[in-house]
Amino acid sequence: MPEIIGDKKLLRVRNRRVHMANERTFLAWIRTSIGIMAFGFVVERFTLFIKQMSYIMGKSAIELALPPSHGYTSIVGIYLVGLGALMSVLAFIRYKKVERQIYADTYQPASILNILLTISVLAVGIFLLIYLIQSI
Repeated sequence: MPEIIGDKKLLRVRNRRVHMANERTFLAWIRTSIGIMAFGFVVERFTLFIKQMSYIMGKSAIELALPPSHGYTSIVGIYLVGLGALMSVLAFIRYKKVERQIYADTYQPASILNILLTISVLAVGIFLLIYLIQSI
């Protein structure tokens, strides 16, 4: 660690660490949004795979192996891709807002992104739980 001479250099070193922490948080949100989009893509493509397999194998063979599909998985997949894209935009907005607050030394924590992610994942989880229970 460099020797700190005076308050100005101390402030710059402290701000640099805070800015790097802000960037790490932003990148964590971006990784989360990419993961959600990838999961949504897989869910949606799995529906397409099942449809193609039903045409190849004949509907009677695939109907015996799989529960009846109501087409909801495509909707869930598209919803997850949209949620991931929205989260990446909100993460960037949050990153820039925190950056301005760091410069002004007026940081105030906000949890809107956390709440959005929690509610969305809870809603998808409940939907998938209901979907799986109905397919029994």
